[in-house]
Amino acid sequence: MLKTTLLFVATALAEIIGCFLPYLWLRKGGSILLLIPAAASLALFVWLLTLHPAASGRVYAAYGGVYVATALLWLRYVDGVKLSVYDWVGAGVALLGMAIIVWGWRGN
Repeated sequence: MLKTTLLFVATALAEIIGCFLPYLWLRKGGSILLLIPAAASLALFVWLLTLHPAASGRVYAAYGGVYVATALLWLRYVDGVKLSVYDWVGAGVALLGMAIIVWGWRGN
């Protein structure tokens, strides 16, 4: 479970970075050269999703829970926004959903 979760966190960071860099270019006046590492980060994101042994739909569903929690941590530590108790509870619920789905991989 820990290995899967860490892989999902790496996957989420690759996706978030791959989307954040074009945002910097389009909305914050960043260099168009940001699209190069953005594309590489999104390619890494896709590759990381293929490393799981479960069917793709299950991987995407479980990944979603980790993505939610990782995105909220990004919001806190990169964007500097203080998270509410609702953010933390929502992240916990999302991670619980991921854990239930991943636990079910054992039976299939």
